[in-house]
Amino acid sequence: MVKIDHHEYLTEEEKRLKEDREREAYWKKWGPYVAERQWATVREDYSPDGDAWSHFPHEHARSRAFRWGEDGIAGVSDTHGFQNIAFAFWNEEDNFLKERLFGLSNPQGNHGESIKEAHFHLDNTPTHSYMKLLYKYPQRKFPYEDLIKENARRGKQDREYQIVDTGIFDDDRYWDINIEVAKETDEELLFRVTAWNRGPEPAPLHIIPHVWFRNTWAWGHETPDKKPGIHQVSETVAASKHHKLGERYFQLSPSPGVGPSGQDVLPELIFTENDTNYEKLYKGKNEQPYVKDAFHRYIVDKEKNAINPKRAGTKSAAWFAFNEGGGVAPGECAVVRFRLSKKYEDYMDEELFDDIIDKRREEADDFYYRISPLPMSEDLRNIQRQAFAGMMWTKQYYHFIWDQWANGDPSQPPPPPERKAIRNTNWKHMHLDDILSMPDSWEYPFFAAWDSAFHCIPLAMIDPDFAKKQLDLFTREWYMHPNGQLPAYEWNFGDVNPPVHAWATFRTFKIERKLYGRQDLDFLERVFQKLLLNFTWWVNRKDFDGKNVFEGGFLGLDNIGLFNRSEPLPTGGVLEQADSTGWMAFYCLCMLNIALELAKHRRIYEDIASKFFEHFILISDAMTYKSGSKEEKSLWNEEDGFYYDAISWGGPWTQQLPIRSLVGLIPLYATLTLEPELINKLPSFKKRVDWFIANRHDVAERNMASIRKRGKDNRILLSLVSKDRLEKILKRMLDEDEFFSDHGIRSLSKFHEKHPYSMDVNGQEFKVSYVPGDSDSGLFGGNSNWRGPIWICVNFLLVESLQRFYMFYGPTFEVECPTGSGEMMHLGRVSEEIQHRLQHLMARGDDGRRAINDGNELLDFDPYWKDNLWFYEFFDGDSGRGLGATHQCGWTGLIARMIHDTGLSCRLPQTPKTPSTGMAHYFDDTFTRHVAQGRADKSPHQTMRRSSTARSIGARSDFDASVNGDAPISVGPSVGTENAERERERQEADLHTANYVSEQLERVRSNSSADFETGDEFEAQLDGQ
Repeated sequence: MVKIDHHEYLTEEEKRLKEDREREAYWKKWGPYVAERQWATVREDYSPDGDAWSHFPHEHARSRAFRWGEDGIAGVSDTHGFQNIAFAFWNEEDNFLKERLFGLSNPQGNHGESIKEAHFHLDNTPTHSYMKLLYKYPQRKFPYEDLIKENARRGKQDREYQIVDTGIFDDDRYWDINIEVAKETDEELLFRVTAWNRGPEPAPLHIIPHVWFRNTWAWGHETPDKKPGIHQVSETVAASKHHKLGERYFQLSPSPGVGPSGQDVLPELIFTENDTNYEKLYKGKNEQPYVKDAFHRYIVDKEKNAINPKRAGTKSAAWFAFNEGGGVAPGECAVVRFRLSKKYEDYMDEELFDDIIDKRREEADDFYYRISPLPMSEDLRNIQRQAFAGMMWTKQYYHFIWDQWANGDPSQPPPPPERKAIRNTNWKHMHLDDILSMPDSWEYPFFAAWDSAFHCIPLAMIDPDFAKKQLDLFTREWYMHPNGQLPAYEWNFGDVNPPVHAWATFRTFKIERKLYGRQDLDFLERVFQKLLLNFTWWVNRKDFDGKNVFEGGFLGLDNIGLFNRSEPLPTGGVLEQADSTGWMAFYCLCMLNIALELAKHRRIYEDIASKFFEHFILISDAMTYKSGSKEEKSLWNEEDGFYYDAISWGGPWTQQLPIRSLVGLIPLYATLTLEPELINKLPSFKKRVDWFIANRHDVAERNMASIRKRGKDNRILLSLVSKDRLEKILKRMLDEDEFFSDHGIRSLSKFHEKHPYSMDVNGQEFKVSYVPGDSDSGLFGGNSNWRGPIWICVNFLLVESLQRFYMFYGPTFEVECPTGSGEMMHLGRVSEEIQHRLQHLMARGDDGRRAINDGNELLDFDPYWKDNLWFYEFFDGDSGRGLGATHQCGWTGLIARMIHDTGLSCRLPQTPKTPSTGMAHYFDDTFTRHVAQGRADKSPHQTMRRSSTARSIGARSDFDASVNGDAPISVGPSVGTENAERERERQEADLHTANYVSEQLERVRSNSSADFETGDEFEAQLDGQ
């Protein structure tokens, strides 16, 4: 449970999480685990050349059975992806049903693969007891061809052509389709679809919910008796059976009519098989006539023989046609209700059905409010809520068995023999069958190791068990290579991502302890033991000469350097990377932190802590002097006050590459403060530290903060950078003409806009210049963007590093922020300023605009769009315009954590900075309203009892009209009466929350430096500190 003011109170959602954790109920058995794109993934690629995009294109997806997963719109499935529920729509204009989200493949896009739809993840709880997704479906013919042709016409210097650029939403001729899912119990799922006609005229809409089984029977691994099935049992009910899931019922309710007759819209249940249409795709022969694309042919093409007349199959759908009298009237809605249940009922109580959904929504409000109870603008709270929702919606079922993938299936032709040598040849041990957090629900429907580590920070705030599971899985023997390497991503498991796993592991452990009062030492120790193997792999594979200066490859930063860092250098020699070495020093300190935490409970870890302490000292020394000779050139450039990569040809022959980029900022990550009270309780470790202070201080002092000097509260600082170097680096980092944008830290200095760096190698020019937006080159597939844009993940680590430095140097050490402004800030304030600027990417400014929308009138001001956000992959270094993937709630979801930490003091974008003490009246007013309104302030969704005939959402006065552009109407108390004991608990929790909020506001009013004391989340400390 979230602990507030040392008080524990379980919300209803936390009760469900507790029941799931203790295996009293399996609340996470069903969730949003269906991918938004399964086509063109590496898993589905059986081509001889590894061209996944061409082998399984979008147009094949509706006719061809997937081997390794499924996809759909707002898809829900069990944890093994056996049974799936998703939605299809038809506007009577398109040539086929809209049953999956459309986007361009990597070759089709002028900046790589890109989704071309308008959908938003609005809500989702950790147990998926309540989920909500908004899909905006055009009433005109969907512009498939226009999107393909126009993006093909554009070059890399041009912007992407998005769906909002096509004019398809002009005159509001589209549907706002709200899809809600709620759980009555862990096995009972309720679905409600509410489709609003935003256009000026009546329009037809067909809503076709699908229930189907993933094809597990066609590959020769199961006996025929294991094949699942669905069949109709009554006019509105179909029964399904699966040998592992048992029996379930697809129960539908007639929908309120929309035409002049007023008659209900009855669903037509239709059935087919989830099998490939070989006749259509390959001019082959189908084993039976009912195949995957049957519903397109039956509904759109009027092909009556396409579906199974016996009303049975492995794929079913319910066809609701809202087209009487021209369709749904302007401003009105069509509603579909159904449930997936373990019990058969031929009648659905719609009043009770809606009550359950509304109650779960209220419980979601309560849960998320308690996560972040401090007063903040409603806009920031909405951003945070949607960030969390996106984190939940991007949980997907991921299935991959290397042996079956590489060698083929018994009942299928063997794959081309050359296919085995294309990728992932050495990952034969992989056997994956899990729910994983994906970087993006459509563009990256596969895990990426370092993305996943960042995901776990916001995930740990709301579901630490799931976050820990993610981190644990990557170190298990069916993921981690036997040599200790972590898998990178499915396009190349053997690629190298930055080593952030240890950092995420310790941060997740500490977040759970601080927010929930639980200390999972078993998790920490188990992952730490496996990371020892990974650390050894890094040292053995990436330290070429054994001199503690590391190479590492592209390290997630793709095109940031002059050369492709994953390939041999055209100059010869080896690229010694400041960021790779910085990452390894960071890794060292994270492992040291974990070892010290474990040593508090098992003294044997003191020796391991000593090992990482000494290894860090050696790496830090090598950043300047690789062999101890002061005549050597180093990675540090004293004249520029910055770290650079260098090409080494052995011995003293080294050439620096003076490119000011994140490469030179990453050494700041390697920072840790040692708490004196903890060191004194660990005598073996203390003895080793004291020995270094007495005997090797020269090694440390050459390039790091002196370990003989104590900082704030008598702390010891371990850092790659001395105070002098820190000041020099920050002078550049906080310069708005270099790294410091209005919206965060750029990945490349703006200095290179007018001063590009180039090198001629054998007649070929290699060049790096500042590119604030999408990449202008084809390196890394043209979808690599680290030469100027802002990335929240690396900014997040910089913020943490500044907070660690503040813990050592305290409030007396100040720097100019921004550089040249004359305004001095201590490093805690600097970290806060960066977080505020990052929040300004998404927060609405005093002009009503969001930077990510780049001045788009529709997105900024239209009442049906302006509160819905896309969480972009990265952002323009000058304007803050959102770029790349649009649902990258993975690491962009870190914004939820920043809002939690600094949303209280975050000013509006474009608003001049105001000292905290000058904001007292604002806080007083905010706090007064907060206490007076209590829980009612956080949940505008009021409900009322109603007769069962009030079935149309549009006819319900209690419905949250804000989704239809109007203010919500309060109509009375919530459904039901809670028992007195529960109400007493809630009131007591509210009092503690009010006390906690009051204390936090007082700290802000007093400008207390304690606001920046975050060591209890960063460092190993004595228990109770």
